[in-house]
Amino acid sequence: MIFLPVLGSLLLMATPRRWREEVAGFIAALTLGLGLLIWRAGGTELFSIPWIGALGVTYSVQLDGVSLALALVTAFMSFIACLYTARRIPNPGTMLALILGMETGLLGIFAARDLILFYVFFEDALIPALLMLAIYGKDRRMKALVKFAAYTLFGSLLMLVSFIGIKYLGGSPTFALSDLRANPVQGAMQTWLYIGFLLAMAVKLPLWPLHAWLPDFHEQNHDSGIPDVMGTLYKVGGYGIFQFGITLFPDASLELRPILMGLAAFTALYAAWIAFHQTDWKRLLAYAGLSHMGFVALGVFSLNETAVIGAMYLLAFQNLYTGALFLSVGMLQERIGSLDTRVGGVMTQAGALGGLTMALWFASIAVPGMAGFIGEFSILLGAYQISPWLTFIAGITTIAAAAYALTAFQTTFWQARPLGGVRVADLQHVEWLVLGLPLAVAIFFGIYSAPALNLMQPAVKAVLSALGGQ
Repeated sequence: MIFLPVLGSLLLMATPRRWREEVAGFIAALTLGLGLLIWRAGGTELFSIPWIGALGVTYSVQLDGVSLALALVTAFMSFIACLYTARRIPNPGTMLALILGMETGLLGIFAARDLILFYVFFEDALIPALLMLAIYGKDRRMKALVKFAAYTLFGSLLMLVSFIGIKYLGGSPTFALSDLRANPVQGAMQTWLYIGFLLAMAVKLPLWPLHAWLPDFHEQNHDSGIPDVMGTLYKVGGYGIFQFGITLFPDASLELRPILMGLAAFTALYAAWIAFHQTDWKRLLAYAGLSHMGFVALGVFSLNETAVIGAMYLLAFQNLYTGALFLSVGMLQERIGSLDTRVGGVMTQAGALGGLTMALWFASIAVPGMAGFIGEFSILLGAYQISPWLTFIAGITTIAAAAYALTAFQTTFWQARPLGGVRVADLQHVEWLVLGLPLAVAIFFGIYSAPALNLMQPAVKAVLSALGGQ
């Protein structure tokens, strides 16, 4: 499942141009099918073999629990991205190859159970993201690209230093997670290594103040929203802190919990406030995503079982509706030539586009019956047991989210069309699937959450066991 997409990416180079869309779609669908088979089997066992024996690097992979849920969402949204690429991008071979190449990096991040392997997949996912921005971005894309690369590579360097320190200070024979857990770093050094790791993950959550790359990255990417879907999937900081941070730095996680929860709550509220003042749809969605990640971080940093489960639930399913919202904005831009939130009256001419976009916004602002509600409510419920006041501050975000989402929706889809405005065509053909399928999944898991919760809960319990019941 991990390497099938990148093999498909290479296969596209030898595929005649007229068949590339079909081949890419088949590979993406097959990858998703493999993921569903793994889910039906209850996940995979740990597979571990030596890779670079002299350095203690192993090829250790496993998909179960939270990692399997995130891998399934990644495979699903990559398939959706391939569908829309074939419809929207002229000569889409390059974009399809980059989507599949990035999918392998993302699946590897979730499957890796060796720190160096995690680092390799982390960097592997970065390259296609940079190429999408460089090839398909707008006029000021190079500034956004340099900022994105600088933040990410800075974080990657700190992460690598932390990983090396964990192994050698703890005395572990390898970088495999199981060996590192058996040989933990103790004392003040654990805290310093955790801070280095946190800085890297804070870039990819992201958290304030290491979020400055995010609005420009989304704004300067291709208008279709396809690179933004993959960029949303690349927000892996919350998963990294859950899978590796809590496990390897349990004492430091408890020590820094109040500070980190405060930072997360501030990020959620700050991003929602900034989103309210945006008039560009992509920048608005960028800050909305940042606010969601503040919620995810609040749940993870609380170290409460209910909140952590909610955080992983929100992390997985916000990829669905946030990615689909980027695509709906891309469809709107294709029709009216603008990403401005004040175009007015679109609903009167494109009712289906407006209706599905509104439903996706309901998912984003955590309306009951949508998957986002279960994640956010669980986070608030669990985090309140740890810090009521910080949870209250973060909870204000739910009101702010409704304000920025519905205000922007009203000025775009309601009100009157300006005189001389172009006629807006409604959804056609594959566009129904591109928006309808993610929405259907968000509704299904908002009403019937048991399959996802049953998958995630044992994994969360296992990770939190590193805290020794504290």
